[in-house]
Amino acid sequence: MKFWKYFFRTIVGIFAVIGLLATIAFCYLMTTPSYYFNIVENEVVTSEADKIELLKQSSFKADTVQYQFSAVSDSARAQEIMNYFKLDTLYGPDATTWEKALAISKFVATNIPHDQPYNRPEHPNAIDLWKYSQEVNPGFNCRMHAILNYELMQAAGLTARYVTCLPQDKDDEDCHVVNEVWLPDLGKWAFIDSDMDGHYCTDKEGTPLSLLEMREKYAAGEQMVMYPGFEKGTTRHDYYYCYMAKNTYWFSCWETLHFYQEDRDHTDNKDFGRGDIVIVPEHFEPFSKDSLDIVTTDAARFWAAPNQ
Repeated sequence: MKFWKYFFRTIVGIFAVIGLLATIAFCYLMTTPSYYFNIVENEVVTSEADKIELLKQSSFKADTVQYQFSAVSDSARAQEIMNYFKLDTLYGPDATTWEKALAISKFVATNIPHDQPYNRPEHPNAIDLWKYSQEVNPGFNCRMHAILNYELMQAAGLTARYVTCLPQDKDDEDCHVVNEVWLPDLGKWAFIDSDMDGHYCTDKEGTPLSLLEMREKYAAGEQMVMYPGFEKGTTRHDYYYCYMAKNTYWFSCWETLHFYQEDRDHTDNKDFGRGDIVIVPEHFEPFSKDSLDIVTTDAARFWAAPNQ
């Protein structure tokens, strides 16, 4: 009798331990970015062809809407950021604009993992975001990544911006925020993303692509090369390829960008233009915009040279 009592207690104990471990594992997965991305990845992969078909069926069209993107620098703040991050140690004195942008973005990607913090950092500017990552939470979402990366590139003398990349489906609440940097030697914008370990994209010849060029290659079924983790390129249709196919349907960006752009304690007396520039395909009604936003279908103007 004692044997069976001991046996049943042991069995119950084993199942209790298994249940506890399963609960801990589930909670861990639910609170880590990898679980989130596995869910999104599965959803995106199954609909990759549909997302690309949407891009094929939509196009931008020239219009007469007037605006001018500009990124306003501040020499004192730029020098403060340069000194704080020792940016000039990240690249050589003869580095090109693209080499500087890559070095800075690699620095951000290496030091700041992706995360979805419960609370938005109170002061989303380069130095305070860095302090937040050291003292509060090591990871950021894509928007905080892009703001930090933008301010570092701007401080290094590059003209950059951060762009929100959105899906066609109004019920899809998942968008992505990335950077573009102006390459004066090529006379074009180039996409670069410091989030999710970092990515950029080129054509087969190795020329960096803008978000518009990425979208056009998706729609045309043309090959492009992606660099996950900023490492050796691949044309494999992996998660990020599918993810950006979904999130290159339409875009938005501030008309005028400054340091401290979204830090409410430092926005007094700054000219932010009229709000966001919202670039959408012809006949598409943006489902998320402010009354002050500028809505256009003119891709040539959106990806034109910045006002420097």
